[in-house]
Amino acid sequence: MKLKIYSFKNVKSTNDTALRFIKKNILNGVITSETQKKGRGQYGRNWISNKGNLFMSIFFPIKNKIEPKRISKINLKIIKNIFLKKIKIGTKVKYPNDILIKNKKVCGILQEIIYNKSNKILIIGIGINIINSPKINEYETTYLKKYYKKKIKLFNLVKIIKSAFEKNQSYYV
Repeated sequence: MKLKIYSFKNVKSTNDTALRFIKKNILNGVITSETQKKGRGQYGRNWISNKGNLFMSIFFPIKNKIEPKRISKINLKIIKNIFLKKIKIGTKVKYPNDILIKNKKVCGILQEIIYNKSNKILIIGIGINIINSPKINEYETTYLKKYYKKKIKLFNLVKIIKSAFEKNQSYYV
């Protein structure tokens, strides 16, 4: 399945925008935004959306019997492999939804499952610190540019992530 990219300047959150698309019966795609007003993280936490970082949500139908824990492992593996192969940065996974560099959070993934008529839709919100990282009291954060000296083009990274999820959709269906 090919995923169409929908790009925005500013949204409340990319996951909320994906939800609006699903309600309009658009059941798959990629939402990107330069900024988010109210990005969401795990357990209802706020995702701090510093401009210049990556904010995106991927959504598509999934089979009914796949377990959320398995979905989480698949999503983390896809992003970790992109970091290793394309950006050449070693990472560590911190379950249930974080990717770390040198024990500092660089990426968070928020998964939501939505039912639309007879369809079960997975929304995967992905936030990656590219050029800066927020200051958070509970844990240390970092950003990719600190470890990767080449320019990281956001839209190219979005296309790489989109392609990886398209290639791995058989794990979800």
